Amino acid sequence: MFSTKRALSAVAIATGAALALAGCAGGGENEPAAEFDPNEEVTIDLAFWGNDVRAELYNEAIDAFNEEYPNITVNATFLGFPEFWEKRQTEAAGGGLPDVMQFDYSYLRQYSENNLLLDLDPYLGEIIETEPLPQNILDIGVVNDTTYAIPTSTNAWGLFTNPVVLERVGVENFAGGSWEDYAEWMGQVTEAGGGEIYGGGDYTGRIQNFELQLRSEGSHLFSEDGEPGFDEERLTEFWEEGTAMRDGIAFPQQLVEELTPLGPFDTARAASELTWDNFGPGYLGNLGEGYTELNLIEPPVTEEGTQDLYLKPSMLHAISAKTEHPEASATLVNFLINSPQSGEIFGANRGIPASETALEAAELDPLSQQVVDYEASISDRLGDAPPVPIVGYGTLEEKFRQLGTELNFGTMTVDDAVTQFFSEMDIVLNQ
Repeated sequence: MFSTKRALSAVAIATGAALALAGCAGGGENEPAAEFDPNEEVTIDLAFWGNDVRAELYNEAIDAFNEEYPNITVNATFLGFPEFWEKRQTEAAGGGLPDVMQFDYSYLRQYSENNLLLDLDPYLGEIIETEPLPQNILDIGVVNDTTYAIPTSTNAWGLFTNPVVLERVGVENFAGGSWEDYAEWMGQVTEAGGGEIYGGGDYTGRIQNFELQLRSEGSHLFSEDGEPGFDEERLTEFWEEGTAMRDGIAFPQQLVEELTPLGPFDTARAASELTWDNFGPGYLGNLGEGYTELNLIEPPVTEEGTQDLYLKPSMLHAISAKTEHPEASATLVNFLINSPQSGEIFGANRGIPASETALEAAELDPLSQQVVDYEASISDRLGDAPPVPIVGYGTLEEKFRQLGTELNFGTMTVDDAVTQFFSEMDIVLNQ
């Protein structure tokens, strides 16, 4: 039996609040029970974020799961993304997380280091199949040499361009090249657009573009120990790259504010957008009638021949350290990630399936197939994923975006922005 319920109200918990009570939430060695009975009647809870469409897909997946495991009853709940994590924060403080959870990469270190998640290593290659999952995918869920989550799907950083908009202004698609080449191309589109269409946004407002440049130079945003891989001088240099773009090339911040909650790209006011490759379906949906395809190409290159790109999980599945049924929970996780039925049911709803078994069974729409082809095309640029984000990474990512907004408005100097970011970073890294 699978029940899908909506929460009646959101719990007011500050985003990113420290799990002060979580340290006593258990953990330790998590060996499979020696007397595990695979036919025992058990009930486990499953929590995920999403909407009614995803909930119906989970309904189908649980029905298929119960055909193979009729003794495992799954009670599932879903919420929107912010409400989902508010509820998890409350449960973490009280020691009552669901048995199985859809999980976000940015919270993995916070929850695992507070002993809230089950060590999955004893189940790998046993209950949880590892053959369909490449090692670099499995490594994504590792924190401090322990596996705490398994990716359901992957995505990579890419550059979307809109062929309809480009045809309208009479400019060819970006042919690739350096960041300078990209800025020059954006300028051509903006000039041809006559104040109605812009080439794209100020790419220095996104921390991911800074990370790509750092990785190309052999550095990183943050090490496993939380040490930054850049100094004030390097960040200053990056933000100063955007000076020319902010002076009439990139779409102005005022336009962004006017179009919110949509943006210049998914309202056809911009020809390009640097973002995660799984955002394409959402863009097409927002663009609406007359827009049937997008171009997806690799981002600008900082230095040829480097592995600056990497695969990131769209989402993962994790298990509570306090679950009373670890084997049944691991069985459900394996089914949701690796089974052909899961691939057939979910398709690309959760991103491109990370499991080869699930991917082979998935029926992909043209844009999802385009993402698969894109990730194959950038294999030479794909390096190891960076360490699981530090606790507080979300706060720093948002601060970076806010400062980029101020720079785009012209209400702050680059020097002041750098000072503010390093002050925020000092607080986050030393809390």
